[in-house]
Amino acid sequence: MGLKGKYTAHIAVAASAVAISLAAWGATALTGTEAAARIGAGSEGRTKEPAPGPPPVSKVRMPEGIAHAAEAGGKAVNITIDDGPDPQWTPKVLDVLKEHDVKAVFCMVGPRAKEFPDLVKRVVADGHRLCDHTTSHDTTMDKKSVAYQQQQILDAKKMIEDAAGGAKVEYYRAPGGAFTPDSRRIAAEAGMRPLGWNVDTKDFERPGTSAIVGTVKNELSNGPTILFHDGGGDRGQTVEALKQVLPWLKEQGRTFSFPVRTTP
Repeated sequence: MGLKGKYTAHIAVAASAVAISLAAWGATALTGTEAAARIGAGSEGRTKEPAPGPPPVSKVRMPEGIAHAAEAGGKAVNITIDDGPDPQWTPKVLDVLKEHDVKAVFCMVGPRAKEFPDLVKRVVADGHRLCDHTTSHDTTMDKKSVAYQQQQILDAKKMIEDAAGGAKVEYYRAPGGAFTPDSRRIAAEAGMRPLGWNVDTKDFERPGTSAIVGTVKNELSNGPTILFHDGGGDRGQTVEALKQVLPWLKEQGRTFSFPVRTTP
């Protein structure tokens, strides 16, 4: 082979060596890229999905209409207890309810709940539901500003829920029935159903145990939601009336429920 031939052959061998080196480098680079893309991949070579984040927070808005009906329908009634908690009378009311296996809604005044958190927790532990009855029990709040109504409602809700240790306030009852379109909207947007009543036992006026019982018997045809009190003064007549009313209701074929929340 001449000098020119040897030179040509040498160039060819060198070019081949360079090509092989480049191919090897490319394979290595590709493997590195794949490895980077598959960090955390399972044994089957699938790319691992990212860990799910927390579920989106959902605030359920309640209807703004004032509730009266019972969730269970039929002949069910709703027992509602207002103005507590009270360290003397709330435990006695709870004892009577427990004795007769009846659940109720407790409409609490915010500062009272804050003052007696153990009672709020007992109400929840016994299976009852919570209701916001404002911070000041102002029966003229329907004449006040929207800002005032909002503060009364939302501040009380927070006080009650803080005292309850996590349980939610499910209803809002205006003191003296002083609802307004704004107060109902504020409550509904905060997840609380406005709650009315059909039978006002007038136990707050202490008319006598027999009068309280008689009012329930005479006015039950008005509807299923019955109003009693465990705060605001001496509730001894209320406790005695409940001892008579609850078994009488059962004798009439009545069952016990909670007020509706999500239906109109």
